[in-house]
Amino acid sequence: MISDQLRREVQDWIKNDPDPVTAEQLSKWLSEGNELELNRCFSGFLQFGTAGLRGPISPGPSGMNRAVVSRTATAIASFMKENNLTTVVIGRDARHRSADFAKDSAEIFAGAGMKTYLFSQEIPTPVLAFSVNKLNANVGIMVTASHNPATDNGYKVYLGASIGSVQYRGSQIISPIDKEISDLIMKVELAPTRSSNYEIVKEEIISDYILATAKLATTPNNLKIVYTALHGVGMKTLVSVFEKAKFSKPILVSEQALPDPNFPTTPFPNPEENGVMDLAIEYAKKYEADLVIANDPDADRCAVAISDESKNWRMLRGDEVGIILGKYLIEGGKLNGKSVANSLVSSTLLSKIAKKHGIRFEETLTGFKWISKVSNLAYGYEEAIGYCVAPEIVNDKDGISAALLIAQLAGELKEKSSSLSDYLQIIGEEFGFHETDQISIRFADINEIDTLLSKIKNNPPDQLAGLALETVEDLSKAKKMQTTGICMKYQNNVRVIVRPSGTEPKLKCYIEVVCDTKKEATSLISQIKQALTKVLS
Repeated sequence: MISDQLRREVQDWIKNDPDPVTAEQLSKWLSEGNELELNRCFSGFLQFGTAGLRGPISPGPSGMNRAVVSRTATAIASFMKENNLTTVVIGRDARHRSADFAKDSAEIFAGAGMKTYLFSQEIPTPVLAFSVNKLNANVGIMVTASHNPATDNGYKVYLGASIGSVQYRGSQIISPIDKEISDLIMKVELAPTRSSNYEIVKEEIISDYILATAKLATTPNNLKIVYTALHGVGMKTLVSVFEKAKFSKPILVSEQALPDPNFPTTPFPNPEENGVMDLAIEYAKKYEADLVIANDPDADRCAVAISDESKNWRMLRGDEVGIILGKYLIEGGKLNGKSVANSLVSSTLLSKIAKKHGIRFEETLTGFKWISKVSNLAYGYEEAIGYCVAPEIVNDKDGISAALLIAQLAGELKEKSSSLSDYLQIIGEEFGFHETDQISIRFADINEIDTLLSKIKNNPPDQLAGLALETVEDLSKAKKMQTTGICMKYQNNVRVIVRPSGTEPKLKCYIEVVCDTKKEATSLISQIKQALTKVLS
């Protein structure tokens, strides 16, 4: 039976819902006495954090819908007024309701008196991040759920301005700004003033991004590259960048080339998920390609697959691509006086390469919102296939510029009868073979994540694959960088970090081993992974 309190809450929400579709759905459930659905939709306001909003599209305060987006936009406009910020640019991907959410936001920001720019077409997230600086905007909004399932949508917030002592330069928000906006969401008007007095972003902005990114390339080639956009919005922009840089046009995975919010070929449009790259690799075999490149649906991440001499294809781990790009840029000789960085769950190898070359290295908390704040950043990456190769263009992860530089390096190596695989071998021989892997467990109930993490924290395995536990660190109590998670170090340079995902209902376990040979490293990490899987089950 629906309680009086819930009934009043639903009725009040319906009154102020700008979307007749969701209002009608809630009214239907109310008249039917559907307590289950109403409780699901009214289980609290969708959490706003440093990643903005992200969640399933559904009615009520607990889902992504026009009412929730409208309240969030109103709160951000209030935040802007409090901080004397006046200009906002809004972009979107091609997911369900993205166009509606972007338009609602533009009307609300314009109604609040902000100079408002709106992209009229879907764009990759890096283009939005680029436009924040190009337009001298104080705030950027990107409507996207990145690589989440088709049922989800989201809302990322960027700042171009400096707030307090933090130089944002077109990067995502960090605490305490997320808390300030979250508090404002609970206080805003339910029916904000709207206006159509916003400006459509000129096509030249996209062209400017394409030109700036293309200029990163200095040695074009004719490699046969298979490319998939995974039903996202990256294809048109990436192809244009490659064309402008005078590279061969990639071979497109036709089934996945154009935007499709239903993601019909994969339930999880994330290149890191098992099987997601299979179709692209089939194309690579068919066309005898040199390389496979994939973007996630909003094109801020980049995945790479390579083949061996026997034409056996494998996807490179995010750490492998991150190290390849890092070494390539460092040895390019243009990073003196600059910094490189990666997140604490990424490989320790980049720090060793940087040290050898006298380049400043910084380890950060997980997420590009932290990597992008590193002073004098020239290159940063995170193991979740995110790379920032040109912060002066996009101060965030950018899967398109990363793809271009990977393609360039692969071409240069081929000219020398070498390959990306050989490149990794040389790095391993010099610095030790740093093998990384990950165990990722998806939960329907996010409370189960805390339960399992607490279990491991209170009773960490005293040995893995015969190697004894040496140290345990609760990362929430770390001296330098505090975050939710646990870091365990075992004999023989084995490191295991367990933490919740920041964007999905997952518990993630990050493993790194360091050995003298590739074979030893591969064998050891397999044993560690098997042992940890049992612990986590």
